[in-house]
Amino acid sequence: MKRAAAPPTSRTFPAEPSPGWIGVILFVAVFAAYAPALGGGFLWDDDGHITRPELRSVAGLVRIWFELGATQQYYPVLHSAFWLEHFVLGDAPAGYHVLNVLLHATAACLFASVLRRLAVPGAWLAALLFALHPVCVESVAWISEQKNTLSVVFYLLASLAYLRFDRSRRPAHYALATVCFVLALGTKTVTATLPAALLVIFWWQRGRLELRRDVAPLLAWFVLAVAAGLTTAWVEHSLVGASHTDFDLGFVQRGLLAGRAVWFYLGKLAFPVDLIFVYPRWTIEASVWWQYLFPLGILLLGLAAWRWRQHRGPIAAGLFFAGSLFPALGFVNVYPFAFSFVADHFQYLASLGIFALAGSGLAAALARKSGVQRTTAAVASLAVLAALTWQQSTSYRSPTTLYETTLAKNPAAWLAHNNLANLLTSAGKAKDAIPHLEAAIRLHPSSVEPENNLGFALFGLGQSAAAIPHLQRALQIQSDYVYAHNNLGLAYMNLGRMAEAEEQFREALRLKPEYPQAHLNLGLLLGQQNKTDDALVQFATAVRVLPNYTEAEFNWAIGLALAGRFTESFPHFARAMQLAPDRADIRNAYGRALAIDGRLDDAIGRYREALQLAPNFAEAHFNLAQALQQKGRSDEAALHLAEARQLGWRN
Repeated sequence: MKRAAAPPTSRTFPAEPSPGWIGVILFVAVFAAYAPALGGGFLWDDDGHITRPELRSVAGLVRIWFELGATQQYYPVLHSAFWLEHFVLGDAPAGYHVLNVLLHATAACLFASVLRRLAVPGAWLAALLFALHPVCVESVAWISEQKNTLSVVFYLLASLAYLRFDRSRRPAHYALATVCFVLALGTKTVTATLPAALLVIFWWQRGRLELRRDVAPLLAWFVLAVAAGLTTAWVEHSLVGASHTDFDLGFVQRGLLAGRAVWFYLGKLAFPVDLIFVYPRWTIEASVWWQYLFPLGILLLGLAAWRWRQHRGPIAAGLFFAGSLFPALGFVNVYPFAFSFVADHFQYLASLGIFALAGSGLAAALARKSGVQRTTAAVASLAVLAALTWQQSTSYRSPTTLYETTLAKNPAAWLAHNNLANLLTSAGKAKDAIPHLEAAIRLHPSSVEPENNLGFALFGLGQSAAAIPHLQRALQIQSDYVYAHNNLGLAYMNLGRMAEAEEQFREALRLKPEYPQAHLNLGLLLGQQNKTDDALVQFATAVRVLPNYTEAEFNWAIGLALAGRFTESFPHFARAMQLAPDRADIRNAYGRALAIDGRLDDAIGRYREALQLAPNFAEAHFNLAQALQQKGRSDEAALHLAEARQLGWRN
């Protein structure tokens, strides 16, 4: 059967610039626009993506691929990439930010290549719109969203390879395209929409679809897409937590949500202002008449486009946009719906369809202008987008800035209140964190995290009795929330309720056997009960699970020393010193163990190191005085003893 020709164009477009130099300009422009984010730190959820210590070995890489739950979401290609990146980049965030910007710029260039292969006018203009549009900032400036940037690179590579196969029909080209598609699926499942997107492209090109030529080769891809989608949906529901009352929406409500979300995303592409990390969460009510206007508007827009279907470009762009958005429109549950039904990063892939249409439309409009006018208009438009992207990127300079900016625009963002409170608590400002946690609980009383975090903040302020009701409330909300069990155990232990504390620690470990903090806390409790051997087992387990866990290593060393196993304790003291070189207390305790073992010269060295770090450390002065006295250096010992007493030491 004769192949239908591509849709004809009605005007002659000016020749596009050389791909080489415009690609260089694109990379430079992208890095300039995202400069404020390059020095940013780790944000919310990044700790769930940067490879955890227990997964940083070859055995950990195997777990990433073959153990559901080893990573936050089953995206083995993404987490393998993070595994390799951590091997190269370590824990410094700058490298991850640079890589994400590189991936975004690469995706933009690949986007231009796809459009050029399809002979879409304004290919590079569309790519620059995508590269510099501020709606992409969330995906590029947030390390966790490397799942977006990397998956779109694989998605576009698969598209290029498949378009080549469509012309050549060579198995090698099909195999290459399939490999790239599988890599995309293993990075983020939204790329499962690619086979449907290719059918839209072929319909746009040919005006019809042929079963044998167009549909049949993609059937295997549809099977892969469905399998990946079902796996992700199960993980979201069963492991991530997209299953509580926040997700109880009926069929009509989901339709209303989908219609409103499509218009929201189109609006942010057309008018990229008031972009927020956490948007207000809509109340979807089937009884509210005006909410039906959103899906009705989509229906009317679709009917109008079909009425003028001889112009297939807008229909194709719309189908691509809506189809790529489908996984995030509310028909399936995803965890972020707990705090907002929309997010900028949800439309990173889908926006390509609108940018392709916009690039083509702008190219047509600029074709009427002179060369200078075209260049001036294009540069001015892109400069505005770049400036907006630069401004939006400043919000991602630090997690504190991000949450404060979010709350300034959306005071009802309970997630931002909760996360800002966590930052304040970690910085030793638990008192300042409490109002934010109380706000989060008021705004979202069914969420377990704020209740747990409020309990922990109160515990940190020494208010263990006040912490207990909040931790118990957290467990009423979610009985298997291991962090609340652990924190409740800490509160009980601080109040001397040892049996109840042990019960909570052991329950936390039953739910999550590889939970190093609970192992440490149980070890400390057992040590207080003089069950030293049992305590040592817990410390050793904590270190095995989290090899760089300073507190577990330190307490393991202390436990061995208390058991009289000094020779065994010394390597653990040394390791704790290596992990925390600024900790004077570790050097002092190490010195004490050395002194008891009769190694006075080594002990004196550790005490002096402790005092270099903390000159007013009274106990270290006292211990040094004792060691010097034993060495017969009475005058020097007397000086340190006097200093210890002046600092308030009482032995």
